[in-house]
Amino acid sequence: MKPVIALVGRPNVGKSTLFNKLTKSRDALVADFAGLTRDRKYGDGRLGEFSYLTIDTGGLNGESEVLDVRMQHQSWQAVEESDIVIFLVDARDGLSPIDHEIADQLRRRERPVCLAVNKTDSLDESSVAVEFFELGLGTPHCIAAAHSRGLLKLLTAVQEMLPAQMIGPEAPVDEGLRLAVVGRPNVGKSTLINRFLGEERVVAFDLPGTTRDSIEIPFERDDKQYTLIDTAGVRRRGKITDTVEKFSVIKTLQAIDECNVTILLLDATEAITDQDMNLMGHCIDKGRALIVAVNKWDGLDSDQREKIKTDISRRLDFLSFTSIEFISALHGTGVGNLFDLANRAYECSMIDMATPELTRMLEYAVVQHQPPLVRGRRVKMRYAHQGGSNPPVIVIHGNQVDRVPDTYKRYLSNFFQRELKLFGTPVRIDFKRGDNPYSHIRNKLTPLQQRKKNRFLKMVKK
Repeated sequence: MKPVIALVGRPNVGKSTLFNKLTKSRDALVADFAGLTRDRKYGDGRLGEFSYLTIDTGGLNGESEVLDVRMQHQSWQAVEESDIVIFLVDARDGLSPIDHEIADQLRRRERPVCLAVNKTDSLDESSVAVEFFELGLGTPHCIAAAHSRGLLKLLTAVQEMLPAQMIGPEAPVDEGLRLAVVGRPNVGKSTLINRFLGEERVVAFDLPGTTRDSIEIPFERDDKQYTLIDTAGVRRRGKITDTVEKFSVIKTLQAIDECNVTILLLDATEAITDQDMNLMGHCIDKGRALIVAVNKWDGLDSDQREKIKTDISRRLDFLSFTSIEFISALHGTGVGNLFDLANRAYECSMIDMATPELTRMLEYAVVQHQPPLVRGRRVKMRYAHQGGSNPPVIVIHGNQVDRVPDTYKRYLSNFFQRELKLFGTPVRIDFKRGDNPYSHIRNKLTPLQQRKKNRFLKMVKK
């Protein structure tokens, strides 16, 4: 097992900046205000042969508000999971009473602690470090995470505090099926993730915008590996004014790009909105396998349930290739079915298709419904083969196929979807035109032919 390094400290001391430097990524959102990070975020890092897992955490501020308490619980849970803690303090703010409280808590948890004094750029390190000896956590290590200064010495100190068996080459990790939960704010995405895991892994709170970053969580169920991805809620573009929310939306869209299956969560207590439709369209355009789950179903009476079912059948008729599940993330009703559906959708998205079978299906599709005439000539489709997976891509070769109208493309997509019995995944149709292999000969004239052509053109002009 790789050693686990937890980053803890007061809000806005630079934990997310250090996390991005240690993992050589931009996975953690960074902004110059307190309280941006709320959930535990994991990332892999490596220095030579030294591989490690880093946990970014929310700021510990000692507040008693419900949301702050839940954030702090996440941070201390990260400490419990860690092999060593990097306790980050701010050189510019100096030593604070909260730093003393955090140091006392860390001593009680009996974890090795490496004290890092951040934001020491343009400061005298020797004079800055003296103040933090008062915490009694050993020699402070002065760094400037934003400029990558002092990080090599910090990681060297971390290695020296770990058992020798934990320092070695990185072992391959099977991420398994990547399953992202997406939707508008406050539809219950974090609650569903916690229900999957059976613990409060991410902060779930009855407040839109609680989740600000995409959180990836390794998970095992029935001997199968998964990576669950909790995402920030996506509102309509016109309602997004906060810069951090803009980056949160970008991270959500990236999570859709990088996952295998998306569970799009709807709120049963609200009507289906245009934003829900836009998110579904984005998932389909990106070729992601899609499961739709209607949450908060247990809180509705029979009339309300009939109304939402009628609305779904009217507005979501284009989702005939997938399943619409009615669940309660809070109480667990129907949640277990989502894993079976996600596995089935993923298997269909990775299907292998034989060229003879696809060509036979194409011929049957053309017999059932002829392609349209283009400039008086019939579009000819000769054969089909597989061009990719996740989503399944079918490449069709023929003449004038670049002029096939969108309506006929949708017909072919639906036809292959039905014939191949594909569930949960869209089918992408690509066309490749067959060029005349002798066109270059026909268009190329010999010098004698060119002279005769020029004489003929002069006669015509006269």
